[in-house]
Amino acid sequence: MSFITRRKAILLVQPEGVGNHLKRTLGWPHLMALGVGAIVGTGIYTLTGVAAGLAGPAVILSFAAAGLVCACAALCYAEMASLSPQAGSAYAYSYMTLGELVAWIVGWSLILEYTLVCSAVSVGWAGYATGLIHSAHIPIPENLLAGPDAGGLMNLPAIFISLVVTGMLLVGTRESATVNFILVCIKMVALGIFVALTLPHFDAAHFHPFAPQGYGAHEIDGKKYGVMGAAAIIFFAFYGFDAISTASEEAKNPKRDLTIGIVGSMLLCTIIYMVVAACALGASPYSVFSKDAAPLAFVLNQIGQPRMASLIAGAAVVAMPTVIMVMMYGQSRVFFAMARDGLLPTVLSAVNKRGVPATVTIMTGLISAAVGGIMPLSEIASLANAGTLCAFIATALAVMVLRRRAPQLPRPFATPLVWLIGPAAVLGCLYLFTSLSTKTIEFFFAWNAIGVVVYLLFGRTGSRLRAIDEAVGS
Repeated sequence: MSFITRRKAILLVQPEGVGNHLKRTLGWPHLMALGVGAIVGTGIYTLTGVAAGLAGPAVILSFAAAGLVCACAALCYAEMASLSPQAGSAYAYSYMTLGELVAWIVGWSLILEYTLVCSAVSVGWAGYATGLIHSAHIPIPENLLAGPDAGGLMNLPAIFISLVVTGMLLVGTRESATVNFILVCIKMVALGIFVALTLPHFDAAHFHPFAPQGYGAHEIDGKKYGVMGAAAIIFFAFYGFDAISTASEEAKNPKRDLTIGIVGSMLLCTIIYMVVAACALGASPYSVFSKDAAPLAFVLNQIGQPRMASLIAGAAVVAMPTVIMVMMYGQSRVFFAMARDGLLPTVLSAVNKRGVPATVTIMTGLISAAVGGIMPLSEIASLANAGTLCAFIATALAVMVLRRRAPQLPRPFATPLVWLIGPAAVLGCLYLFTSLSTKTIEFFFAWNAIGVVVYLLFGRTGSRLRAIDEAVGS
């Protein structure tokens, strides 16, 4: 069978005795918290300001547009994750339906996505942490609090938090999921306080003009402006539900729990984003708070709530690492799945006594720390989005292909109106991809060109499916 078209069997359960395995320790509350923990983070605490600077008050529509595309993709993920609960997310779904080469490209794109998300969130976290460091008068040189793009030497807080989260994940899946659940609760309380404090200061005049940069995406000095230009960046704030699908192999009752986790977290987070963004815009002109690295804390300072601003900053410092934790978790599971399939060195699929793929977890932590230490948030977020959009398109295609190829398969969750939702996910993701900056699109294709070379040199010959084909042929 050609390496381009060979496909894995559709496994309704993960078979025992084939490679290393992960322990089933997560219930639906843990999965829901993983989704909320990944989705509600840098997007709401930091990217709200970045996106408002691109779209103005119409950034609320940017949230809605990105959320709609992600909702379509989430429904496709829910079907595939509950149908075949194994590690790997979109990579695994592509391998079962679209062939090994496409699966490799999707997996390679996911490596880009998850690693860069970890880096981006560490930079967003560092913005709030630096404010607290200044308030506490801790004597850390300024050139160690920002990367080269901001006139510094390295972003030491970003490096620090990436390494701390790596250590937490090495403790164990259930333990880190429990910590994530607690931190998500802290994060939600802090956002509730922000809404309660800003509502009395709501000024509708701040919403005029509503869309100063227009509705379509147009490029100025390397950045895409307008509602859809902002949506392409805000898209970064919504994904995270796909990380839940990487936990399929560790879910106690995957056929029920994965659907609850994926769909439930998306609906909840879309509402949270739009409410918080509206309150921020109502309390302060977007042209003012969009320039600050910690926009929510800045808004509270503007309305005379400095203590609460410190509280929100403190909550961000405590709770934003949940995003890094979930994304680093997802990255390690995709790496694990690709290594178990032989497309990457099998040593990377080794699992320690706590059921954690330690080698790839440490590798992810070190790389994300290095990138977060030197690159700006907007650049990292934009690059990460390209990889995610590729994975979302592949998952939507996988759902539609399986509906045609194997309509008889038992589906614990079936995507409703699949011939509307599936194409909408594909077309929406393609539109958002074209709304990314030219430099980002070029980098994405260059990254995957490198990936194809790596596959042809190693993955194609190391593939477990290739070995099976050769054994059958002999």
